[in-house]
Amino acid sequence: MPLLSDKTYLYTELAQEKGVILPTPKTEAWKYTRLRDLLATKYQLCAPTDKTGTLPPFEADVIHIGNGRVIGELPHIEGVSFSVMTQAEEKTQHPFAVMNAVCLSQGLKIEISGQLKRPLVLNYFMLPEDKNYFYHFRNQLICRENSSAEIIEQFTYSGEVKSCYFANVVNEINIEANAELRHYKYQNEAFKANHIALHKVDIAQGGKYESFCLQKGANIARNETEIALNGERAEATVNAAYMMNGWATLDTTTNIYHNVPKTKSSQLVKGVIGGTAKGVFQGRIHIAPNAVQTSGTQLHKAMLLSDEAEIDVKPELEIFADDVKCSHGAASGEIDQEQLFYMRSRGIGEEEAKKLLINAYITDVVSQISDDTVCAWFKSLI
Repeated sequence: MPLLSDKTYLYTELAQEKGVILPTPKTEAWKYTRLRDLLATKYQLCAPTDKTGTLPPFEADVIHIGNGRVIGELPHIEGVSFSVMTQAEEKTQHPFAVMNAVCLSQGLKIEISGQLKRPLVLNYFMLPEDKNYFYHFRNQLICRENSSAEIIEQFTYSGEVKSCYFANVVNEINIEANAELRHYKYQNEAFKANHIALHKVDIAQGGKYESFCLQKGANIARNETEIALNGERAEATVNAAYMMNGWATLDTTTNIYHNVPKTKSSQLVKGVIGGTAKGVFQGRIHIAPNAVQTSGTQLHKAMLLSDEAEIDVKPELEIFADDVKCSHGAASGEIDQEQLFYMRSRGIGEEEAKKLLINAYITDVVSQISDDTVCAWFKSLI
């Protein structure tokens, strides 16, 4: 089946043609995130566009990715090399990563060997044009030994707020010895869009990975992170926040593998869900048999704004070594009525008071972003 921009496909038909087995409601890793709407919609390959989305309000080097393809020339940055990919190979069994490889729209290979002085922004932009477009984009990011970089992914759209399209993104990240990567993401797709992203991260000795993802859009959105800590003193911080007051399903899934001794990971995820929306958190920490003197923490908290809102949480610890420090926890509840009463008794309207409490709730995790400028930008997006 050739991928032609003027032909539409049921995604299940396309997967069958490519020999890819997609998740079903019985697939354990996807049981909380039902893909019915995604799989029942007919899509067609994105038409090219030269339009770009809104940029973050700070100095940065920018690569525009419109409708799944790189727009314009790639920037010239000291210590960084770029190349555009038109094909990829997927070695895992992750269903949408396999689809990404066999149906690749385009991709980028980014190799960093120096100390980046300002963030690199990957500015993804969709122009749906009243059509059910889909695209598959992949980044291969290599942080060479002793390098340092900051990558920001931003996903926005133009047109109707109820535009329907599908974005499937894969990031393959390799952090070499003593290298550091700060990776931030803002997902604000259209309300009927579908967004699935997989971040596969390998970290060598002394490497550090800091990530934060804020999800506010899409009908079905799944942000999945898989990290392998493969060298002593490797560290990973994987934080996230999600906010939705509608019907969406926002899924945050993490799998962190401590494969050697003296590694460290931490996760903090906070969500605010209203209407009939659903929040999902699935987090797994795996400690290998020889991974002694390892630390892994995981915490998810959620605030429900309506009786119909739903939170599904599945924290997991798999520990096969002694002399480790691991913890996980989950909690959900409503807005604190005492705090709400206190604010209203001082002349603050109910809606404004709720907004202030929600803002403070999410700011707790946003404030852990180490870059003050980027932190301030994310706070403005809450």
